[in-house]
Amino acid sequence: MRVWERGAGATLACGTGACATVVAGILEGHLPDRTPCVVDLPGGPLVIEWSAENNHVYMTGPAERVFSGRS
Repeated sequence: MRVWERGAGATLACGTGACATVVAGILEGHLPDRTPCVVDLPGGPLVIEWSAENNHVYMTGPAERVFSGRS
């Protein structure tokens, strides 16, 4: 999955987008009903799990510092 953020351009990852993509893909029949599902992003893979029973979405993956700056 690739993400373009208005005003910022291409980003390395988007957890919300990855979760929404998996749930929509399952509901529309483009992905199998089973989870977990791995979403490959430029910043690294995310593992997304969705429970249709309680409608909870769980995301796991690495967290890394990619920028630091001064205010």
